[in-house]
Amino acid sequence: MEIDDEVKQIKVTGSKAIEVRKKMNFWARFALSGTILGTFIFLIWLLFFTELKADSRDLVNILIGAYVAVLAKSTDYWFKDKDDPEHKESETLNTNGTSL
Repeated sequence: MEIDDEVKQIKVTGSKAIEVRKKMNFWARFALSGTILGTFIFLIWLLFFTELKADSRDLVNILIGAYVAVLAKSTDYWFKDKDDPEHKESETLNTNGTSL
């Protein structure tokens, strides 16, 4: 009887740790994506709504070109269908009842 209780406790503890890690990862990724979007909007604002010298304008254009790729990757992360290893880890823990 004690072994079953210990296995259940390990399962609950492991499940809680995974959920906490998933929440922390979500908020970190969300903050990073927000920072990327904010930087892109700032660069667009610099290009169109401020007076820049020609050299500076060229640099801002280069930065915007680089940020388009970063923004595309960020969009792919949020909207592209993918296999999430953390979700698989949760399923494995919940179905097997064993710790990792």
